[in-house]
Amino acid sequence: MENKYLKRINELARIAKTDGLNADEQAEQKELRQAYVKEFRAGLRQQIEQTQIFNKKGDETTPKKVQELQRKNGWRKD
Repeated sequence: MENKYLKRINELARIAKTDGLNADEQAEQKELRQAYVKEFRAGLRQQIEQTQIFNKKGDETTPKKVQELQRKNGWRKD
């Protein structure tokens, strides 16, 4: 599934390579990139916060900070 920003970001990148961007397009490209990165980081953070890590012996090795966040958000019952 393609992100809602990527289509326009890629379109502006193609224009930049061929004709160059005007000031408005450069500003739009910067805003879209920032919004995309913000959304990407939020999704990655959520994924990391919901992940439990186990070693080969089956013992949980999830960092304490992550465990606390999981408890705070109701994702852990221990």
